[in-house]
Order: sequence, then C-alpha cells, then structure tokens
Amino acid sequence: MSIEEAKWYVIHTYSGYEAMVKDSLEKLIENNNLQENIFEIQIPMEETLEEKANGKKKVVERKKFPCYVFLKMIYSNDIWYLVTNTRGVTGFVGPQGRPLPLTDEEVVRMGLGEDHSVVDLKEGDEVQILSGPLESFTGKVLSVNEAAKKILVNVTMFGRSTDVEVEFFQVKKINVSVEESETKI
Repeated sequence: MSIEEAKWYVIHTYSGYEAMVKDSLEKLIENNNLQENIFEIQIPMEETLEEKANGKKKVVERKKFPCYVFLKMIYSNDIWYLVTNTRGVTGFVGPQGRPLPLTDEEVVRMGLGEDHSVVDLKEGDEVQILSGPLESFTGKVLSVNEAAKKILVNVTMFGRSTDVEVEFFQVKKINVSVEESETKI
C-alpha cells in the first residue's frame, strides 16, 4: 500500500468537534500504527473579513466546511470501523454511511492536497482575487512563495494600501493590454 493509492474521504462530526476529532484520529493512527493507511487529516480553513460592533474590520480564520474533517487514506473495513467509532464522529459522507472518495476535481476545488500546477506569477504582476473576503479586488504581486503556494499581494482597501497573503488558487493574472506592453519596451 502506498500514498498513490490513497484517496480523500469526508467524515461528518458534531458541531465544534472538528479539532478534537482530528487530534483523536492522530492518536489513533499513532497507537495502532496506521501510518500506512491514513496519510493526512485536514480541516480546511479560510480567512474572512468580519466587522466588529465598533465598526472596525478584522480578518479572522474560519472553517470552510463546519462539521467536516477530510482524510487522505486507503479505505478498508477495519479503518472504517476505527474512524466511525472515534468520539465526535457521526459517520462518513457517502451512501448508507459508507465512504465515497472525492474526485480529483473536488479535491482541487476544496483546496486539499498537493496542487502540482505551475503558477506563472512574478513580482510586479497585476492579479485579481477570485475568492475569499477580498474577492474581486485587484492588486500587485509583491512576492511569490512557491513552497507555501501563497502570494503576497498589495491591494487598496478602504482607501488604504494593504498587503494580503492569498493562495495560488485564489488569484488570476490580469492580462496587460498591448498599449501598456508597448510603453514598457
């Protein structure tokens, strides 16, 4: 068995139990030597812009999918039994509580796992933010972090120039018009 055979599965948890379930599953993996069967556990998070009572805005991190934990694993009946009997787990997402693996498209759309796409961005490029609290904002790329798959972008927000960190999949490069490119030559 190898990680190439592993697929992403979704488990449903009680509300607010996601972190506890993740910790319990990590202990389960360690105690039962399941490193060859369960490779990764994720609770996808996203940054959102929240307005406080005093009118100030603050960026906070929230769960993208409350009540769900994602597992990259090789499915077996034994694994199913161990995972579904973990405290806080209500079951796998799938028909009759039997796991249904996510498709490759769903994995990319949910921001799970490795994205092997090559990003054609460099410092100074203009980008548009496609998702998250700053959706539809445009800005200039300040730096590209290939290892973390993140980009530092300078946007103008509420009349102020602000640097924000976004993930590769959250931005698209804005094509420079022919006139602008001619003036740069």
